[in-house]
Amino acid sequence: MIKIFKNILFVIVLCSTISVSAQNTSSSPYSQFGLGDLKAMLLPQNKAIGGLSMGFRKPGPYSNINLANPASYSAIRLTTFDIGANTDLRKLSKTGISENSFNALLSHITFGIPVNAKSAISFGILPYSQTGYQYKNISKIGGSNVNFIYSGDGGLSKTYIGYGFGIGKNLNVGFNAGYIFGNIKENRSTEFPEDLAALNSRTQVGNNISGLSFDYGIQYETALSKTTSLVLGYAGNAGNNLNSKSSTLSTRYLKNFGTGIESSAIDTTFFAENENRKLNLPLSHTVGFGIQKTNYWLVGADFSYAKWSDFRSGEINRGLNDTYGVAVGGQFIIDPTAVSSYFKLVEYRLGLKYDKTYVNINNNDINQYAFTLGAGLPLKSSRSTFYRVNFAAELGERGTLKNNLIRERYVNISLGFTMNDKWFIKPKFD
Repeated sequence: MIKIFKNILFVIVLCSTISVSAQNTSSSPYSQFGLGDLKAMLLPQNKAIGGLSMGFRKPGPYSNINLANPASYSAIRLTTFDIGANTDLRKLSKTGISENSFNALLSHITFGIPVNAKSAISFGILPYSQTGYQYKNISKIGGSNVNFIYSGDGGLSKTYIGYGFGIGKNLNVGFNAGYIFGNIKENRSTEFPEDLAALNSRTQVGNNISGLSFDYGIQYETALSKTTSLVLGYAGNAGNNLNSKSSTLSTRYLKNFGTGIESSAIDTTFFAENENRKLNLPLSHTVGFGIQKTNYWLVGADFSYAKWSDFRSGEINRGLNDTYGVAVGGQFIIDPTAVSSYFKLVEYRLGLKYDKTYVNINNNDINQYAFTLGAGLPLKSSRSTFYRVNFAAELGERGTLKNNLIRERYVNISLGFTMNDKWFIKPKFD
C-alpha cells in the first residue's frame, strides 16, 4: 500500500510540472483566432485511429484511458499510468514562398484507477490549446512602406478528474470535472522602415485565462454475436465559462532598421491592467460507434459538432464558425495469444479525419484533412505489470493557397508510454 501512495504522489508531482510544457507554442498563423489551436483530449491510442473515441472501450488485451468519453473509464480493469510527448513538423506555404517549423513538448500525464469491477476514476493534465505565430504585412501608405507585424504565443492547459461507472449490463456513464488555465500573449507593431526618425508603435496584450469545465459521456454496449459487440457512444459538455484577466500596454519606440536594434520605450500611449471579462465556451456534441471483437479488432466512426459561432469575449462575438468533424478508423491484433512471434502481438492502427475548423478568412473556410496510423508495442512485462509504447503519426493538411491564404502540411508524431499494474489484487502467497 505504501508503494501505491508513493506512485500516486510521483504522478501528482509530474502533473504539476507539465503545465509549462503544455503551453509551448505552436507555429501556425491560424492559432491567432479564438483560443488558439484546440487540442482534443486524445492519447496516441486514439490519435492513431483518426481520433475515434466514442465507441472505444477496451478493444485490446490491456486497459486504456479514453479521455474523450469518460463513460469508458468503467472498462479500466488495471491501474493505468500513461505519459507521452508530441512533435510537430510543419511546412507553411503561401504563393511563391514557404517555411518550415518544428515543435516538441510533453503532451500528457494521465492516470486511471479501478474502483470495482464496474467503475474507475481517472485524473491527469494535458494541453487544451496552443498559440504561436509571427508574420508581417507590408502596405504602402503615402508612398512609403509600412510594416504591420503580428505575433503571439502561449496556450492553455487542462487538469481533470473523472469517474465512469456501469449501470446494469449494457449502459455506462461517466463525467470529467476539469480546470482550464494558462496565458496567451498578443503583440501588434506598426513600423516605418523608410523613416528612421518616425516613432514606431507596439501594443502588447496579455491574457490570463482560467475556469472550470465539465463534460460527460455515455456508452451502450450490446452483443452482436458470441465474440463481437457494438458500442454506441455520446459525449458533450456543459457550455462552460472561463475568466480572462487582461493587461494592455501600448508604447512608441525608435528602431535602427539596419541593425534591428530598438530603443527603450519613448512614451506610453495606453495602459490598462486587470480587465476582467467572461469567455463562454460553446456546447459541443460527439456521437459515434465501435464494432469490436475484444482483444482482436475494432472499427468505428465519430461525428462531432461545436457551436463556436456563439463564442464571446465579454460582449464581443469573435466571429468564429461552428465546427464539424468526422473520424473513421480501426485497429487489429493478429494473435493476442501468440508466444513465438512478437509482431502478432502488436496493435496495428489506421484512421482518417476531417475537420471544419472555426476559422473563416474573407469567406474562406479553413478545413483540415489527415491520415493517421500507429501501433501499440508491448514491452517485456512481469506477472503483475504490463508495459507498452503507443505510437501515432498524423499526416495532414490545413488551409489553402487560394486568395493569398496559407496552406499548412504537417506530420504530427505522438509517443506514449503506458503501464498497467495490478495494484489492488492481493497475491495468493506472501
